[in-house]
Amino acid sequence: MFRRLACLLLLATLAGCGTVNPYYNADKAHHRPNGFVNNDATAGVGGAPWYEVLFRRWRGDFQPAAEPEGGYAAFAARWVVAPDRAQLDAPGGPPRLTWLGHATLLLQAGGRNLLIDPNLGDYAGPTPWLSARRLVAPPLRVAGLPRIDLVLISHNHYDHLDQATLQALLARGDRPQFIVPLGVKAWFDELGIDRVREVDWWDRVDLGDLTIHFTPAQHWSKRGPLDTNATLWGGFWLDIPGDGAPTSFLYTGDTGYSADFREIRRRLGAPDLLAVPIGAYEPREFMRRQHVNPDDALQIAEDLGAGHVVGVHWGSFALTQESLDQPPRDLAAALQHRQLPESRVWWLRQGETRILPGR
Repeated sequence: MFRRLACLLLLATLAGCGTVNPYYNADKAHHRPNGFVNNDATAGVGGAPWYEVLFRRWRGDFQPAAEPEGGYAAFAARWVVAPDRAQLDAPGGPPRLTWLGHATLLLQAGGRNLLIDPNLGDYAGPTPWLSARRLVAPPLRVAGLPRIDLVLISHNHYDHLDQATLQALLARGDRPQFIVPLGVKAWFDELGIDRVREVDWWDRVDLGDLTIHFTPAQHWSKRGPLDTNATLWGGFWLDIPGDGAPTSFLYTGDTGYSADFREIRRRLGAPDLLAVPIGAYEPREFMRRQHVNPDDALQIAEDLGAGHVVGVHWGSFALTQESLDQPPRDLAAALQHRQLPESRVWWLRQGETRILPGR
């Protein structure tokens, strides 16, 4: 224990060093010479001093305060199902979405298999002892995935970008294209992973009949002791081909509540389906600027005019104080308080697949 604490203190001491932003563009308000900031630069996300983070970790702020009702096995029985292999193994057909636990999503559209924020491992962090443990096994591991053609990375936090998951994917022969935020390509370069394209907020990528926009969010980035906010973060808007008019899908990435989503609607319209975090929000005084709670998530849906909502970023890892089954309860309460129909929410279980709504 002393060795681990000493290592943490050393890393934290080094964290005071700055970085240089090779992408700096003075004409863009979210760019800084040493990295990036949110559109609301006063939010202060990612700026907690190292000693506060260590104290909160010691106090238990980053562990569930209680088990889910009936324990973790009962939670998994309620919220995890075996994926439908017939749908996973046939990328043709109507566009559809499968939740693979936490923030990992499999989107199948136009004959392509798209993987979003992949982490199918047992922990989220640099080493098992300095990580958030996965408390509920994912509905499948990398070996069970269909061939992956495209991977979208919203930011470089370990619960969204897992090295072991990607290396297992590549080891089995997949050669997907990667779309990542500014600055994240260097991480892929160090691992010898190619076919990586970096994007800034509002950049557009056209891949045949699939259109992708990288959208702003209120969050932060960090992979090591020296790189706080050195790389960008955000979400992905996709215009997805279908039999008729394309379906629009927005994955926000991790975010606190902000005006960014009203601007996304102004620029891109109202998404047919919104995937938004509903977990990792307690203690609220610490998490609110970086992680929405279920009520904030519904406000984002209202700001966007989203047709349907699927809640992600919950039910897998030991990240924060709320129990794993608290997010859906709080989401149901928020729907009732806002007098919104429960049918607007996709109550997806991990491993479940649904066809995307049409226009």
